[in-house]
Amino acid sequence: MKKMHKLTKETAGDILNKCAQTLNDGGIAVVPTETVYGFACDAFNIEAQKKIYAIKGRDFRKPLILFPDTIENARMFVDIPNDAIKIINKFWPGQLTLVFATTEMGKMVSGGRKDLGVRIPDNKFLLNLLKTFKKPLFTTSANLSGTKSIKNGDDAHIFEDHADIIINSGICKFSLESTVIDMIKFPYIVIRKGCLDTKKILACI
Repeated sequence: MKKMHKLTKETAGDILNKCAQTLNDGGIAVVPTETVYGFACDAFNIEAQKKIYAIKGRDFRKPLILFPDTIENARMFVDIPNDAIKIINKFWPGQLTLVFATTEMGKMVSGGRKDLGVRIPDNKFLLNLLKTFKKPLFTTSANLSGTKSIKNGDDAHIFEDHADIIINSGICKFSLESTVIDMIKFPYIVIRKGCLDTKKILACI
């Protein structure tokens, strides 16, 4: 069965449904974002999460990133402080991952983790996928641990033997990982510098 699907205006609807069904069946998808390509799975499927760790060779101590479709749905999994709302309203959807303390639901889906990184991506296909799938996704960059992230869908063919579906939309808009800020307690910590200028972000606090 063909795993690599080239995303065009003509194929978008069919590919969207195929990807949602694959995720619903417990499969692993390689999906485009505006930053870099990522592995994605059903956030409620623990076995699918394990598959991503196995494919990537990722240390289980390193968490996956949660992609919800709305702030309201994010609140099911993390406690979002009032200080974060101004930043969220300005930079989501976008290239900013924020780390928050987990709720009881968040702990259930993440294997008991006390915190989770959350981002609403600014990518049309991915936003439509989240709405179609109707559940959040757990994601991480599509690469082997310790290697560079994939920024061009053509390069994702290396995972055809491991992922269940690969969505190729060409080169990512920014081709640089998201900026990550820990907002669990003040002073907030920049964990990773990425697409967004951290000075602009912290100026909103």
